[in-house]
Amino acid sequence: MVEPHAELFGHSADIGVRGIGPTRASAFEQAALALTMAVTDPAGIALKEAVDVTCEAPDDAFLLNDWLNALIYEMAMRHLVFGRFSVAIEGHRLRGQAWGEPVDRIRHMPAVEPKGATLTALKVDRRGDGAWVAECIVDV
Repeated sequence: MVEPHAELFGHSADIGVRGIGPTRASAFEQAALALTMAVTDPAGIALKEAVDVTCEAPDDAFLLNDWLNALIYEMAMRHLVFGRFSVAIEGHRLRGQAWGEPVDRIRHMPAVEPKGATLTALKVDRRGDGAWVAECIVDV
């Protein structure tokens, strides 16, 4: 069984985020964690506030794009960073939660400010080993 994990991958001007997990929901959670990794170390985020997010899209790829953009919106509007995520997906409807705290510029030392998840390299797919991969490029 594949252990869920988050990764960043290179892109010429922006940042690629990738989530890998044994389920589609787990891959989406890990993609969100990769988004946080682009900003700051998730281990340094206190899980003080929970934010609910609901998305619906015609397919998995657009659902990932909507999920990441909803998180970016919540980060910007609430001035939060998130360190933990929970996702449930039924069909192409996602119900998620993100836990985090207000950004502390000194403690979190944010490296970038995500502006939006793009359609570039947008992919949600199942690998031959059964693991799910959810990835895209994020404009920073």
